[in-house]
Amino acid sequence: MQPVNFLMNILWLLLGGFWLAIGWYLAGVVMAITIIGLPWTRACFVLGNLSLWPFGKEVVDRRDVTGHDIGTGTLGFIGNVIWFVLAGVWLAIGHLLAAVANFVTIIGIPFALQHLKLAGLALAPIGKTVIDKRY
Repeated sequence: MQPVNFLMNILWLLLGGFWLAIGWYLAGVVMAITIIGLPWTRACFVLGNLSLWPFGKEVVDRRDVTGHDIGTGTLGFIGNVIWFVLAGVWLAIGHLLAAVANFVTIIGIPFALQHLKLAGLALAPIGKTVIDKRY
């Protein structure tokens, strides 16, 4: 990891990343408890880790990495619709509120942009994967 990414990740934790990662983890636990939400549990924890330490990582379509699978087709779309209703909209609202709070300051603009990326991801996470950025 580059030193700049490390510094940005530390600042990220202070500017909302920690609390929103807790939100992702909480959503994952709730999904696991319901049993029906098990398909979304892994996505919650992967994206919770991304929300905890986002700089130096990027989100790509899983189809580009592993090819076609169950989460990249019609079932993935249906899963994203169900996810949106159950938890996605709430996590997206949390990221949007954090983005607005970060946009107020000049130093917070890169963090606000990261929150906006995560808000979009919170709406439809199925079929996505997190990889290290290539420099």
